[in-house]
Amino acid sequence: MAIAETVHRFLVQHAVDYDLVPHPHTGSSHETAEAAHVREDHIAKAVIVKDESGYAMVVVPASNWVEIEHLRRELNREFHLASEEEIGTLFDDCEVGAIPPLGPAYDIETFLDQSLSSLANVYFEAGDHEQLVHIGGEDFQGLLSGVRHGYYSHDD
Repeated sequence: MAIAETVHRFLVQHAVDYDLVPHPHTGSSHETAEAAHVREDHIAKAVIVKDESGYAMVVVPASNWVEIEHLRRELNREFHLASEEEIGTLFDDCEVGAIPPLGPAYDIETFLDQSLSSLANVYFEAGDHEQLVHIGGEDFQGLLSGVRHGYYSHDD
């Protein structure tokens, strides 16, 4: 599978230069970081949550876990993790578990973990389990301009 069409269009629409980093098929962010020879905390991952208002995306470093209780308290919303089936319908041009962290491209409310804001280079899933997109940190921030920033995760 190539880069997800929605992601490609979004990057072109915003005039963002990107590279694709191929790697052997992986099943987790940790495996992807090792296979692609990229630091895990430089990979942005998407975690999909939902509440009565709908779905939202929390973008955190791949080395971290979403603090769902903190998210609930800070936003005064009753978020729960979305199921893989639900995620599959939201991102129909992506493989399950390889969701690009570009909520605005999919018209999904997005929350960006502040720990990703100072990176010079950011990597993220292209929509499959065999490629990462590599862009500059400033471009990543530009793609997610207007989303809410906060501290939504912790490392292990």
